[in-house]
Amino acid sequence: MKVLHVFDHSLPLQSGYTFRSLAILREQRRHGWQTLQLTSGKQGKSGADADFIDSLVFHRTAPPGGVMAELPLLGQWAQVQALERRIGELILRQRPDLIHAHSPALNGIAALRAARRHGVPVVYEIRAFWEDAAVDHGTSHPQGLRYRLGRALENHVVAGVDAVFTICEGLRADLIARGHAAARITVIPNAVDSQQFPFQAPRDSALAARLGLGTHPVLGFVGSFYAYEGLLDLIEALPAVLAKVPDLRVLLVGGGPTEAAVKARVAALGLGAQVVLTGRVPHAEVDRYASLIDVFCFPRRRMRLTELVTPLKPLEAMALGKVVLASDVGGHGELIRHGVTGMLYAADEPAALTTAIVALFDDPDSWPALAVAGRRFVEHHRRWSASVARYVPVYTRLLGPQILGRLQVNGVARRA
Repeated sequence: MKVLHVFDHSLPLQSGYTFRSLAILREQRRHGWQTLQLTSGKQGKSGADADFIDSLVFHRTAPPGGVMAELPLLGQWAQVQALERRIGELILRQRPDLIHAHSPALNGIAALRAARRHGVPVVYEIRAFWEDAAVDHGTSHPQGLRYRLGRALENHVVAGVDAVFTICEGLRADLIARGHAAARITVIPNAVDSQQFPFQAPRDSALAARLGLGTHPVLGFVGSFYAYEGLLDLIEALPAVLAKVPDLRVLLVGGGPTEAAVKARVAALGLGAQVVLTGRVPHAEVDRYASLIDVFCFPRRRMRLTELVTPLKPLEAMALGKVVLASDVGGHGELIRHGVTGMLYAADEPAALTTAIVALFDDPDSWPALAVAGRRFVEHHRRWSASVARYVPVYTRLLGPQILGRLQVNGVARRA
């Protein structure tokens, strides 16, 4: 079976989106499936039609040029047309059995148009409603034209494709509430390969010394700095926290749109000696920084995006055997069982965040049980092999006898 995956972007760009994509591709290939990879023009300019990365060939779509590409709506349509042409070229050249488009909806539209023209089944996978992310970024408003258009396009793609996948129950429930048939929507949950995450790896003392952390207890965050991540809320809570836990240090690893604002607020509050901001670090180095963190903090703000979407980073932290503290938004609630696999606090309430941090660092004896339970949850319920196996019934229903060869599902060979 040959599957053409259509992505917004991929490595070498780094994001939760790219790492989920890579995990899916690896697992599908481990099952014995052939995969083709194509990125949209959002990947940016490339020196070639394809890049060879991590033993995979990523076909590229050249960003559209000219005046039209710079205009609102017309530029987006130019992106769709360019991607549609590239999908059509790969269909003719590679003859995939199935087109698997991944959000945003513009990818779904391009895939749907190309697949229908060539008579190929098409499925669509939603990782988030991108119109909700645009609200957080300040480029859209919930009652604005752009938001309504994004929602309408999403509904159009969902109604037109042969099957739909979402990364979590929150997104699936929202689609069902819009009137889409539940039987057409399958959840492929975020997961981790626990073998890639060493359980409670020794602290990198050399790195701790270089960052000025020494042997201090450390509260940390690793990820992208978006407003919805709530890092400014964490900074605002720190003076009250440090009044009760003066030895605490905070390590923030990553970068993004709110990085400058976070740095400015740290300086304004005089927290430069207690808060370390590293900026973005190479992906291969992330585990070294994570080894320094005793408690991972995910202070996401409450909004549609965080209520509906499950993040990947808390799962990675649990796989590493770290204690996880997170706001009680819906996306976290699908991952964390309060008091068992991690700790939750009331989102958007600074006093609750302060209390939760202080309570955890006052009770380090509670950490081992939380760490073990978190790791066990990941190993038993959030393995990529189990998540990717959920594609099999849908692919089989759509392709039937077109699926050729042996499929490896959870290590057991089966013929579809």
